[in-house]
Amino acid sequence: MRKMLAAVSRVLSGASQKPASRVLVASRNFANDATFEIKKCDLHRLEEGPPVTTVLTREDGLKYYRMMQTVRRMELKADQLYKQKIIRGFCHLCDGQEACCVGLEAGINPTDHLITAYRAHGFTFTRGLSVREILAELTGRKGGCAKGKGGSMHMYAKNFYGGNGIVGAQVPLGAGIALACKYNGKDEVCLTLYGDGAANQGQIFEAYNMAALWKLPCIFICENNRYGMGTSVERAAASTDYYKRGDFIPGLRVDGMDILCVREATKFAAAYCRSGKVSVLTDRLLLFPPHSYRTREEIQEVRSKSDPIMLLKDRMVNSNLASVEELKEIDVEVRKEIEDAAQFATADPEPPLEELGYHIYSSDPPFEVRGANQWIKFKSVS
Repeated sequence: MRKMLAAVSRVLSGASQKPASRVLVASRNFANDATFEIKKCDLHRLEEGPPVTTVLTREDGLKYYRMMQTVRRMELKADQLYKQKIIRGFCHLCDGQEACCVGLEAGINPTDHLITAYRAHGFTFTRGLSVREILAELTGRKGGCAKGKGGSMHMYAKNFYGGNGIVGAQVPLGAGIALACKYNGKDEVCLTLYGDGAANQGQIFEAYNMAALWKLPCIFICENNRYGMGTSVERAAASTDYYKRGDFIPGLRVDGMDILCVREATKFAAAYCRSGKVSVLTDRLLLFPPHSYRTREEIQEVRSKSDPIMLLKDRMVNSNLASVEELKEIDVEVRKEIEDAAQFATADPEPPLEELGYHIYSSDPPFEVRGANQWIKFKSVS
């Protein structure tokens, strides 16, 4: 009887101790919201820009923190899988740019549209796909968001048009999506993203011209991380004021490492476009993750002063919107989610060869597709 009582006592004491940190977090009186000053945007052809103060609620702050940590951990895991040669081909990562993809999503509606270049994993997640689907796509498995056929550069979701591999080619497509929004009379905008490396492409300036002429609800966004394929912006562009490149299109230069700056600038630009005015060009200045062509001092300065996740974390803790312990719990949960997704992405089977011709058209009856020679046939199923 004594042994039974002792065992029950141990179980009860263990049960009471396990959620102690959660009880402590729940019992603490956190602030519901806090007001923060944010960096003023540089303006082009605008009399006023986004606000220089903004309110962050505790609920939004926790949501942003979880999303940013998920993108960071997902990209670090993808980097690991790539180095292990489990992910093959191209793999363009966005760790260090989390404030951009999460902040943009926070500033628009789910019914709005977004198209980007090949650094697309973060946007794929914020537009609604799971980490499991993204990592499985990177490893070329059936459970991937494009059935294992798209890889790093070709992921899609509702109102998200990829992931595009040709440098700058997505910009005219984004203008076309904005034209469809206007033509159909929908109160929607299209966010069209490209990097500083694509900013000198002629087709981008053609898209600016058409968007301005037709007053399309298109927000052109240059993700300026200061290097295009290892070439610094100073060596590639006569003018690095990308937010002025549209000339006749109003522009903003935004701190792309601050999620609140990105959110408020996006809200401002979206409201401007919805009002029927001309498109907006924004330049989000990003300090990007380490590469061999960056100096050690540059990398250390970015990590110590400009990490977007640390900036948000410090704001929330210092303003009593969250505790360090609560955010650590989120970190643990995110890491487990990423590990579980990675397990799935390495165990899920690859698509069979007979599915090579599938999904060519969205709603056509099945038909045969010729293979590498006339005797090889594949069936195409929508």
